[in-house]
Amino acid sequence: MTSMRFVDTRGNLPKGVSFTKAVLDGLAPGGGLFVPESVPALSLQQICDLADLSYAQRAAQVYRAFRIDLDDALVDELCARAYGDNFDDERIVPLVKVEDGIHVIELWHGPTSAFKDMALQCLPLFFTASAQRQASDGRNAGRRFILVATSGDTGKAALAGFANVEGVDVGVLYPDGGVSDIQFKQMATQTGDNVAVWGVSGNFDDCQTGAKAVFADADFARQLENRHGVSLSSANSINWGRLMPQIVYYLSAYAQMVREGTIAPGDPVDVCVPTGNFGNILAAYYAKTMGAPLRLLMCASNENRVLCDFINTGLYDISNRPFVKTPTPSMDILVSSNLERQLFELTDRDPAAIASWMSDLRENRAFRVDRDTFTRVREHFRADSVGNDECLDVIRSVHERCGYLLDPHTAVAYRVAERLRDPDVPVIVASTAHWAKFGDNVYRALHGMRSGEDLPADIASLTGCQLNALVAREANASAVPAGLASLDDTPIRFTEVIEGATADIEQAISAYLSGKQV
Repeated sequence: MTSMRFVDTRGNLPKGVSFTKAVLDGLAPGGGLFVPESVPALSLQQICDLADLSYAQRAAQVYRAFRIDLDDALVDELCARAYGDNFDDERIVPLVKVEDGIHVIELWHGPTSAFKDMALQCLPLFFTASAQRQASDGRNAGRRFILVATSGDTGKAALAGFANVEGVDVGVLYPDGGVSDIQFKQMATQTGDNVAVWGVSGNFDDCQTGAKAVFADADFARQLENRHGVSLSSANSINWGRLMPQIVYYLSAYAQMVREGTIAPGDPVDVCVPTGNFGNILAAYYAKTMGAPLRLLMCASNENRVLCDFINTGLYDISNRPFVKTPTPSMDILVSSNLERQLFELTDRDPAAIASWMSDLRENRAFRVDRDTFTRVREHFRADSVGNDECLDVIRSVHERCGYLLDPHTAVAYRVAERLRDPDVPVIVASTAHWAKFGDNVYRALHGMRSGEDLPADIASLTGCQLNALVAREANASAVPAGLASLDDTPIRFTEVIEGATADIEQAISAYLSGKQV
């Protein structure tokens, strides 16, 4: 069977590339994103039959459906390694009924307690296998420097996944002061001789824009190759290798609901996702396109509601939009990179339209899609936003009502699901992080405090780990994951803060690589 080719959303490639090439390069030439040349279809029976398999086997089935250029036996092996005892629940992604008609998929049982582990325990293995495949085909894959911009969770998941992986270095950019104490310590304490972490003066969009500018700098790419023998790549969700594993858990969740008798095969289910960079909800769209009977995809925004406004109006406008810090920092994003892939699919894959809109966004900080494309957006998506105080109210009310403790991001999605759902259609809420990653705001929620309100002095003096232990006791919650509970005892390795300009990021990368070669 011929392997799938991967094409460029902006049409800058004369022909598609292999899966392994797309994974290694991360970003297409000219700034476009890789997508499969076609989306494979699974029958309803094939989807329901996933419930008979382990989660690792479900993932392998999806990889094979995309006809990637790696042997089936190797795919099985890599998925088994990605989804094993590195997760604290043998189900990998438990499906939990919280209330009648509302289920959550817990995507945070991996080593860093966030949904990014679902992809970033997988991507490093496939990255290495892709490099080996390219080498075996006579193409020198070379050493790679993986540059990651993070709003909090991706950074740690990438560091943990790629730490000490041969042939790879990884550098993470995070907004200084824009992540939780726990998120900062997770990154700053990361072990490994191939990792680097930099705070950036600014917000996540500054990190992401700076990283994209580095990728687009051909002179810097030549400098890295000539001086260090290194090529750039990405582990953000702009890399298709990050996105594809996320499709699995939506297909898996549907199969589980059928197996448990919650729905009959073919019954519709809605999905609600807390969304910042649009990758997680885009994965649900691809699961739907592959054949899962997902009806509406609900986009849940915080006060940075650019995606919500776009889905409701067809206008994506950040020209005069303030950036708001919220209790949900992983969603504090104004430039949602994966929307480009979604629009590519909804325009019947029109690269000229995508290139034009992305140019408008870059030059004018806004674009408006045409009427036909907007109609298609509305066929699949609904959207709403949740304010900061309301987010905390949801955490408290769900805990009081159901005894279930949500993190702030999941709380945003939970409230949007409550507002937008049809009572006759079950909804799956994507639970994207363990509550203990954001213990300060969970404490505020449980104590009826407002967002941003100063914690009492005795509480404010606690470390993030100490505060989490207190919340767990007060809320009668399960034990805090070991990787979060032990952070106070782990040495801080990385404290450097840089500016977000392209030259500053490039200088930091060059200094890191030069130091490694001393």
